[in-house]
Amino acid sequence: MLKGINHITIAVSDLDRAINFYQQQLTMQLQVRWTNGAYLTVGELWLCLSVDIVKPSKDYSHIAFDIDEQDFVSFSERLLASGIDVWKQNNSEGCSLYLLDPDGNKLEIHAGNLASRIAKMKENLTDGMIFYDQ
Repeated sequence: MLKGINHITIAVSDLDRAINFYQQQLTMQLQVRWTNGAYLTVGELWLCLSVDIVKPSKDYSHIAFDIDEQDFVSFSERLLASGIDVWKQNNSEGCSLYLLDPDGNKLEIHAGNLASRIAKMKENLTDGMIFYDQ
């Protein structure tokens, strides 16, 4: 049986630039680096940066990182002041900042959880919506 996400690997073109972004801008902890990669952590998540030919997604696929609601505004303002690129405006439940890493990988900083998202969805029903309450 699956237990959860083990790790996430992101392709990057410039390891030093990527480490700087994820460590300095997103405040992740650098654990180890080597010629073509690095491991960082945030909470229980293990993130691998791997030097490769980067081909960012053109669709809605992205990685969302969790943040406490009370930290969202100051964290987001700091990122925006640093000149990060925003790829989408938030129009869903909870506070979200949709940003790009230096290689154009789509990320999100989100204050909320699945329970709050589903509660909001139940307030705004759309066609074809089926809830599978446990």
